[in-house]
Amino acid sequence: MVVHSRTFGAINKESDLLSSDLIDNGLELISKWYPNLRRIAVFGSSENGLLCVSSKCKMLQELELHCCGDMSLKGISGCRNLQVLKLIGCVDGFFNSMVSDIGLTILAQGCRRLVKLELCGCEGSYDGIKAIGQCCQMLEELTIRDHRMDGGWLAALLFCENLKTLRLQSCKSIDSSPGLPEHLGSCPTLEELHLQQCQMRDKQAVKALFLICKTVREIVLQNCWGLEDEVFATATVCRRARLLSLEGCSLLTTGCLESVILNWKELERLTVISCNNIKDSEITPDLATLFSVLKELKWRPDSKSLLSAGLAGTGVGNKGGRFFKGLKV
Repeated sequence: MVVHSRTFGAINKESDLLSSDLIDNGLELISKWYPNLRRIAVFGSSENGLLCVSSKCKMLQELELHCCGDMSLKGISGCRNLQVLKLIGCVDGFFNSMVSDIGLTILAQGCRRLVKLELCGCEGSYDGIKAIGQCCQMLEELTIRDHRMDGGWLAALLFCENLKTLRLQSCKSIDSSPGLPEHLGSCPTLEELHLQQCQMRDKQAVKALFLICKTVREIVLQNCWGLEDEVFATATVCRRARLLSLEGCSLLTTGCLESVILNWKELERLTVISCNNIKDSEITPDLATLFSVLKELKWRPDSKSLLSAGLAGTGVGNKGGRFFKGLKV
Protein backbone atom coordinates (compact mmCIF):
# COMPACT_ATOMS: atom_id res chain seq x y z
CA MET A 1 0.00 0.00 0.00
CA VAL A 2 1.23 3.48 -0.89
CA VAL A 3 0.06 6.62 0.89
CA HIS A 4 0.96 9.94 -0.71
CA SER A 5 -0.46 13.36 -1.37
CA ARG A 6 -1.83 13.03 -4.89
CA THR A 7 -4.47 10.66 -6.16
CA PHE A 8 -3.47 11.06 -9.80
CA GLY A 9 -0.11 11.79 -11.42
CA ALA A 10 3.43 11.87 -10.13
CA ILE A 11 4.89 14.03 -7.40
CA ASN A 12 6.95 16.68 -9.18
CA LYS A 13 8.26 18.76 -6.28
CA GLU A 14 7.86 19.25 -2.56
CA SER A 15 5.09 21.84 -3.04
CA ASP A 16 2.93 19.08 -4.56
CA LEU A 17 2.75 17.32 -1.21
CA LEU A 18 -0.31 17.73 0.96
CA SER A 19 0.19 18.94 4.51
CA SER A 20 1.49 16.38 6.98
CA ASP A 21 -1.76 16.75 8.97
CA LEU A 22 -3.81 15.40 6.07
CA ILE A 23 -1.35 12.58 5.48
CA ASP A 24 -1.44 11.72 9.19
CA ASN A 25 -5.25 11.59 9.15
CA GLY A 26 -5.09 9.13 6.28
CA LEU A 27 -2.56 6.98 8.09
CA GLU A 28 -4.73 6.94 11.19
CA LEU A 29 -7.66 5.58 9.18
CA ILE A 30 -5.52 3.03 7.36
CA SER A 31 -3.97 1.71 10.57
CA LYS A 32 -7.45 1.37 12.06
CA TRP A 33 -8.90 -0.47 9.07
CA TYR A 34 -5.88 -2.63 8.27
CA PRO A 35 -4.22 -3.68 11.54
CA ASN A 36 -2.57 -6.67 9.78
CA LEU A 37 -0.83 -4.47 7.23
CA ARG A 38 2.55 -5.91 6.19
CA ARG A 39 3.92 -3.30 3.78
CA ILE A 40 3.37 0.43 3.26
CA ALA A 41 5.05 3.38 1.48
CA VAL A 42 4.47 6.86 2.91
CA PHE A 43 5.20 10.37 1.60
CA GLY A 44 5.41 13.40 3.86
CA SER A 45 4.11 12.08 7.16
CA SER A 46 4.93 13.50 10.58
CA GLU A 47 5.77 11.63 13.77
CA ASN A 48 2.07 11.39 14.69
CA GLY A 49 1.03 9.61 11.52
CA LEU A 50 3.83 7.10 11.75
CA LEU A 51 3.03 6.49 15.41
CA CYS A 52 -0.48 5.46 14.41
CA VAL A 53 0.93 2.90 12.02
CA SER A 54 3.62 1.55 14.35
CA SER A 55 1.27 1.26 17.33
CA LYS A 56 -1.64 -0.44 15.54
CA CYS A 57 -0.01 -2.38 12.69
CA LYS A 58 2.07 -4.76 14.76
CA MET A 59 2.70 -7.11 11.82
CA LEU A 60 4.30 -4.41 9.62
CA GLN A 61 7.45 -5.81 8.02
CA GLU A 62 8.30 -3.44 5.13
CA LEU A 63 8.26 0.35 5.24
CA GLU A 64 9.23 2.96 2.64
CA LEU A 65 9.47 6.56 3.84
CA HIS A 66 9.78 9.59 1.57
CA CYS A 67 10.21 13.21 2.64
CA CYS A 68 10.39 12.45 6.35
CA GLY A 69 12.97 14.23 8.53
CA ASP A 70 14.75 13.30 11.73
CA MET A 71 11.91 13.97 14.15
CA SER A 72 9.37 12.10 12.05
CA LEU A 73 11.40 8.95 12.58
CA LYS A 74 10.40 8.88 16.23
CA GLY A 75 7.11 7.56 14.93
CA ILE A 76 8.56 4.25 13.78
CA SER A 77 9.99 3.36 17.18
CA GLY A 78 7.09 0.98 17.72
CA CYS A 79 7.73 -1.03 14.54
CA ARG A 80 9.22 -3.93 16.46
CA ASN A 81 8.80 -6.45 13.63
CA LEU A 82 10.05 -4.22 10.83
CA GLN A 83 12.56 -6.07 8.65
CA VAL A 84 12.89 -3.94 5.52
CA LEU A 85 13.19 -0.14 5.56
CA LYS A 86 13.81 2.26 2.69
CA LEU A 87 14.41 5.83 3.84
CA ILE A 88 14.52 8.66 1.30
CA GLY A 89 15.69 12.02 2.61
CA CYS A 90 16.85 14.52 0.01
CA VAL A 91 16.07 14.07 -3.69
CA ASP A 92 17.49 16.89 -5.82
CA GLY A 93 14.74 18.83 -7.58
CA PHE A 94 11.92 17.07 -5.72
CA PHE A 95 12.12 17.38 -1.94
CA ASN A 96 14.71 18.14 0.68
CA SER A 97 14.18 16.42 4.02
CA MET A 98 17.18 16.21 6.29
CA VAL A 99 18.03 12.85 7.79
CA SER A 100 21.13 13.20 9.96
CA ASP A 101 22.85 11.16 12.67
CA ILE A 102 19.92 12.05 14.92
CA GLY A 103 17.43 10.34 12.64
CA LEU A 104 19.71 7.38 11.94
CA THR A 105 20.15 6.82 15.68
CA ILE A 106 16.39 7.07 16.30
CA LEU A 107 15.59 4.46 13.65
CA ALA A 108 18.44 2.21 14.84
CA GLN A 109 17.17 2.19 18.42
CA GLY A 110 13.56 1.63 17.38
CA CYS A 111 13.94 -0.92 14.56
CA ARG A 112 16.34 -3.48 15.94
CA ARG A 113 15.13 -6.36 13.74
CA LEU A 114 16.03 -4.79 10.43
CA VAL A 115 17.44 -7.19 7.86
CA LYS A 116 17.55 -4.81 4.88
CA LEU A 117 18.11 -1.06 5.05
CA GLU A 118 18.32 1.45 2.19
CA LEU A 119 19.37 5.05 2.85
CA CYS A 120 18.78 7.47 -0.02
CA GLY A 121 19.91 11.10 0.05
CA CYS A 122 20.69 10.92 3.76
CA GLU A 123 23.21 12.94 5.70
CA GLY A 124 24.99 11.65 8.78
CA SER A 125 28.46 10.42 9.64
CA TYR A 126 30.41 7.74 11.47
CA ASP A 127 28.13 8.05 14.51
CA GLY A 128 24.91 7.35 12.63
CA ILE A 129 26.24 4.28 10.82
CA LYS A 130 27.81 3.05 14.07
CA ALA A 131 24.43 3.29 15.83
CA ILE A 132 22.83 1.22 13.07
CA GLY A 133 25.54 -1.42 13.34
CA GLN A 134 25.34 -1.66 17.12
CA CYS A 135 21.54 -1.72 17.40
CA CYS A 136 20.49 -3.56 14.23
CA GLN A 137 22.47 -6.73 14.77
CA MET A 138 20.37 -8.73 12.29
CA LEU A 139 21.18 -6.36 9.41
CA GLU A 140 22.39 -8.32 6.38
CA GLU A 141 21.95 -5.90 3.48
CA LEU A 142 22.77 -2.18 3.43
CA THR A 143 22.22 0.11 0.44
CA ILE A 144 23.59 3.66 0.40
CA ARG A 145 22.31 5.80 -2.46
CA ASP A 146 23.29 9.37 -3.29
CA HIS A 147 24.55 9.99 0.24
CA ARG A 148 25.52 13.33 1.80
CA MET A 149 27.52 11.84 4.66
CA ASP A 150 30.52 13.42 6.34
CA GLY A 151 33.98 11.96 5.85
CA GLY A 152 34.88 8.93 7.89
CA TRP A 153 31.56 7.08 7.70
CA LEU A 154 33.04 4.03 5.95
CA ALA A 155 34.93 2.90 9.05
CA ALA A 156 31.66 2.56 10.97
CA LEU A 157 30.66 -0.36 8.74
CA LEU A 158 32.80 -2.54 10.99
CA PHE A 159 30.03 -2.35 13.61
CA CYS A 160 27.66 -4.14 11.19
CA GLU A 161 28.87 -7.52 12.34
CA ASN A 162 26.45 -9.64 10.27
CA LEU A 163 26.41 -7.54 7.10
CA LYS A 164 26.54 -9.70 3.96
CA THR A 165 25.76 -7.27 1.13
CA LEU A 166 26.83 -3.65 0.65
CA ARG A 167 25.46 -1.61 -2.24
CA LEU A 168 26.53 1.91 -3.20
CA GLN A 169 24.43 3.59 -5.88
CA SER A 170 24.63 7.03 -7.53
CA CYS A 171 27.11 8.32 -4.94
CA LYS A 172 28.99 11.47 -5.91
CA SER A 173 31.80 10.36 -3.61
CA ILE A 174 32.60 7.27 -1.59
CA ASP A 175 34.10 8.91 1.52
CA SER A 176 35.76 12.32 1.57
CA SER A 177 38.03 11.40 4.50
CA PRO A 178 38.27 7.63 5.06
CA GLY A 179 41.32 7.76 7.31
CA LEU A 180 44.66 5.97 7.09
CA PRO A 181 44.57 2.44 5.64
CA GLU A 182 46.49 1.01 8.60
CA HIS A 183 43.71 2.14 10.93
CA LEU A 184 40.94 0.41 8.98
CA GLY A 185 39.64 -3.06 9.71
CA SER A 186 37.37 -5.26 7.60
CA CYS A 187 33.85 -6.66 7.73
CA PRO A 188 34.40 -10.41 8.22
CA THR A 189 30.91 -11.52 7.12
CA LEU A 190 30.65 -9.36 3.99
CA GLU A 191 30.10 -11.42 0.83
CA GLU A 192 28.91 -9.00 -1.86
CA LEU A 193 29.96 -5.50 -2.91
CA HIS A 194 27.94 -3.70 -5.58
CA LEU A 195 28.71 -0.23 -6.96
CA GLN A 196 26.46 1.33 -9.56
CA GLN A 197 26.85 4.77 -11.16
CA CYS A 198 29.25 5.94 -8.46
CA GLN A 199 32.09 8.46 -8.67
CA MET A 200 35.32 6.51 -8.06
CA ARG A 201 38.07 9.02 -8.91
CA ASP A 202 39.30 9.25 -5.32
CA LYS A 203 41.93 6.52 -5.03
CA GLN A 204 42.22 6.83 -1.25
CA ALA A 205 38.48 6.40 -0.74
CA VAL A 206 38.22 3.43 -3.10
CA LYS A 207 41.23 1.78 -1.47
CA ALA A 208 39.59 2.20 1.93
CA LEU A 209 36.37 0.67 0.60
CA PHE A 210 38.16 -2.40 -0.77
CA LEU A 211 40.13 -2.80 2.46
CA ILE A 212 36.95 -2.79 4.53
CA CYS A 213 35.33 -5.18 2.05
CA LYS A 214 38.36 -7.39 1.42
CA THR A 215 36.50 -10.59 2.43
CA VAL A 216 33.86 -10.24 -0.31
CA ARG A 217 33.16 -13.12 -2.68
CA GLU A 218 31.37 -11.04 -5.32
CA ILE A 219 32.29 -7.63 -6.74
CA VAL A 220 29.97 -5.90 -9.21
CA LEU A 221 30.99 -2.55 -10.74
CA GLN A 222 28.50 -1.01 -13.15
CA ASN A 223 28.84 2.28 -15.00
CA CYS A 224 31.11 3.86 -12.38
CA TRP A 225 32.96 7.04 -13.30
CA GLY A 226 36.68 7.57 -12.83
CA LEU A 227 37.49 3.89 -12.35
CA GLU A 228 40.91 3.96 -13.97
CA ASP A 229 43.76 1.49 -13.63
CA GLU A 230 45.42 3.06 -10.61
CA VAL A 231 42.13 3.05 -8.72
CA PHE A 232 41.03 -0.46 -9.65
CA ALA A 233 44.47 -1.83 -8.76
CA THR A 234 43.59 -1.34 -5.09
CA ALA A 235 41.11 -4.22 -5.45
CA THR A 236 43.97 -6.72 -5.29
CA VAL A 237 43.32 -6.98 -1.52
CA CYS A 238 40.03 -8.79 -2.24
CA ARG A 239 41.78 -12.12 -2.67
CA ARG A 240 38.74 -14.24 -1.80
CA ALA A 241 36.65 -12.93 -4.71
CA ARG A 242 34.92 -15.63 -6.72
CA LEU A 243 32.93 -13.36 -9.02
CA LEU A 244 33.85 -10.12 -10.77
CA SER A 245 31.43 -8.23 -13.00
CA LEU A 246 32.54 -5.11 -14.87
CA GLU A 247 30.13 -3.15 -17.04
CA GLY A 248 30.65 0.28 -18.57
CA CYS A 249 34.12 0.70 -17.03
CA SER A 250 35.64 2.34 -20.10
CA LEU A 251 38.90 3.52 -18.49
CA LEU A 252 40.13 0.11 -17.37
CA THR A 253 42.76 -1.62 -19.50
CA THR A 254 43.49 -5.27 -20.14
CA GLY A 255 46.79 -5.05 -18.26
CA CYS A 256 45.20 -3.76 -15.07
CA LEU A 257 42.41 -6.34 -15.22
CA GLU A 258 45.02 -9.07 -15.56
CA SER A 259 47.20 -7.78 -12.72
CA VAL A 260 44.23 -7.78 -10.35
CA ILE A 261 42.47 -11.05 -11.15
CA LEU A 262 45.66 -13.12 -11.37
CA ASN A 263 46.00 -12.38 -7.64
CA TRP A 264 42.56 -13.81 -6.97
CA LYS A 265 43.19 -17.53 -6.70
CA GLU A 266 39.52 -18.37 -6.05
CA LEU A 267 38.00 -16.51 -9.03
CA GLU A 268 35.34 -18.64 -10.75
CA ARG A 269 33.15 -16.22 -12.71
CA LEU A 270 34.07 -13.17 -14.78
CA THR A 271 31.87 -10.74 -16.70
CA VAL A 272 33.32 -7.92 -18.80
CA ILE A 273 30.81 -5.87 -20.81
CA SER A 274 31.22 -2.50 -22.55
CA CYS A 275 34.74 -1.82 -21.25
CA ASN A 276 36.24 -0.41 -24.43
CA ASN A 277 39.86 -0.20 -23.27
CA ILE A 278 39.97 -3.93 -22.59
CA LYS A 279 41.09 -5.55 -25.85
CA ASP A 280 41.01 -9.09 -27.19
CA SER A 281 44.38 -8.53 -28.84
CA GLU A 282 46.01 -7.82 -25.46
CA ILE A 283 45.04 -11.10 -23.81
CA THR A 284 48.23 -12.77 -22.60
CA PRO A 285 48.82 -16.52 -22.25
CA ASP A 286 48.50 -16.20 -18.47
CA LEU A 287 45.13 -14.50 -18.80
CA ALA A 288 43.97 -17.02 -21.37
CA THR A 289 44.94 -19.85 -19.03
CA LEU A 290 42.86 -18.27 -16.28
CA PHE A 291 39.92 -17.98 -18.66
CA SER A 292 40.16 -21.68 -19.46
CA VAL A 293 39.50 -22.76 -15.86
CA LEU A 294 36.66 -20.35 -15.07
CA LYS A 295 33.22 -21.80 -14.49
CA GLU A 296 31.61 -18.87 -16.29
CA LEU A 297 32.94 -16.19 -18.63
CA LYS A 298 30.90 -13.43 -20.25
CA TRP A 299 33.28 -11.44 -22.43
CA ARG A 300 31.94 -8.53 -24.48
CA PRO A 301 34.29 -5.62 -23.75
CA ASP A 302 33.19 -3.90 -26.98
CA SER A 303 31.05 -4.51 -30.02
CA LYS A 304 34.07 -5.75 -32.02
CA SER A 305 35.20 -8.34 -29.52
CA LEU A 306 36.23 -11.63 -31.10
CA LEU A 307 37.77 -13.59 -28.30
CA SER A 308 38.70 -16.63 -30.38
CA ALA A 309 40.81 -14.48 -32.71
CA GLY A 310 42.52 -12.86 -29.76
CA LEU A 311 43.47 -16.29 -28.43
CA ALA A 312 45.19 -17.44 -31.61
CA GLY A 313 48.42 -19.20 -30.82
CA THR A 314 47.70 -19.61 -27.12
CA GLY A 315 46.42 -23.17 -27.38
CA VAL A 316 43.20 -22.17 -25.61
CA GLY A 317 39.89 -22.73 -27.34
CA ASN A 318 41.04 -25.64 -29.50
CA LYS A 319 38.51 -28.29 -30.39
CA GLY A 320 37.80 -30.34 -27.30
CA GLY A 321 39.36 -27.73 -25.05
CA ARG A 322 37.84 -26.54 -21.79
CA PHE A 323 37.62 -22.85 -22.58
CA PHE A 324 34.44 -22.52 -24.59
CA LYS A 325 32.43 -24.67 -22.18
CA GLY A 326 32.32 -21.68 -19.85
CA LEU A 327 32.18 -18.97 -22.54
CA LYS A 328 28.94 -17.05 -23.00
CA VAL A 329 28.74 -14.48 -25.76
